[in-house]
Amino acid sequence: MADSLLQTLCTLRGISGNEEAVRDFIRTAVQECGECEETPLGGLLVYKKGRKRAKTRLLLDAHMDEVGLIVTRITDDGLLQFTPVGGIDPRVLPGKSVLVGSEGRCLPGVIGVKPIHVTDRADRQKTIPEKALAIDIGAKYGSEAASLVQPGDMVTFDSPFTANGYSYLGRALDDRAGCALLIHLLQDPDWEYDTVFSFSVQEEIGCRGARTHAFRADPQAAIVVESTTAADVAGNEAEAQVCRLGGGPVISFMDRSTIYDKTYCKWAFEEAERLQLPCQWKEAVAGGNDAGSIHQSRGGVRSVGVSLPCRYLHAPMGMIRQSDYEAALPLLKALAARIAGADPAAR
Repeated sequence: MADSLLQTLCTLRGISGNEEAVRDFIRTAVQECGECEETPLGGLLVYKKGRKRAKTRLLLDAHMDEVGLIVTRITDDGLLQFTPVGGIDPRVLPGKSVLVGSEGRCLPGVIGVKPIHVTDRADRQKTIPEKALAIDIGAKYGSEAASLVQPGDMVTFDSPFTANGYSYLGRALDDRAGCALLIHLLQDPDWEYDTVFSFSVQEEIGCRGARTHAFRADPQAAIVVESTTAADVAGNEAEAQVCRLGGGPVISFMDRSTIYDKTYCKWAFEEAERLQLPCQWKEAVAGGNDAGSIHQSRGGVRSVGVSLPCRYLHAPMGMIRQSDYEAALPLLKALAARIAGADPAAR
């Protein structure tokens, strides 16, 4: 059975800088759970009261934006040139179905590529460069396309959300899965400590919204809830798989922007063991997330990342394991209570 909240979040459209639909949905879902503050860049902070005052001011963060494309130019023959928003492998683009524009005027299109019937054998062996691709909405002339689309319009992959009893498959699992988990925690009537929840923007282009949220909320500790690359895919040797679906939530010791707090990482595994939940290390130093901005805010913020292993990250369709998603919720609740209830200097 699919998590209906996750399903709704993954079908909303919101590339970096265009997160309005996601933010509005989240605000409606949590407005009875705490004081909501929309921040200048378009993020959402929610101040949730617990049964006790926290000893350590804690921030839980997930980002609302997804990777996608943005229209840069309309050609004379009605095609839409574009550039990626966030890190997208150009190999996943040709022939993909996309949606162009805002929710109010959303047009289907396809990322056009020369048909195989008129492509020579040598070209078929090459990755098609992004600059050789364009979005086709079926317009005959540039003026016709310009009456419907303009430069700066958002482009998202047109992908369904499905559940097969084992896994969730969909667009924008990075990081709508994290957003869904935070909403579930906000809706928990038995939350122990006062906590700030952050739904940040523009993570995929440099963790910008989280930087402003950390400054605004002034936390002493942070838990960043993410989806991270699971490389347990066909053709990848076991030692290069980084993390694996079904292995439980993922704890990182270091990535390209953060060295995570050792004590909080240890506590995450201790709480997982106490609750008899699976948990795994991310076995690589790669990538980054909002912790890169949060942990440098003001005088410094002790941070830990709790991620869901996700196959095919930043592609039109990702995959997470249902059991990993379900294990993350009690682990996050327990870890948040332990951090918020401890002295800020606890090691």
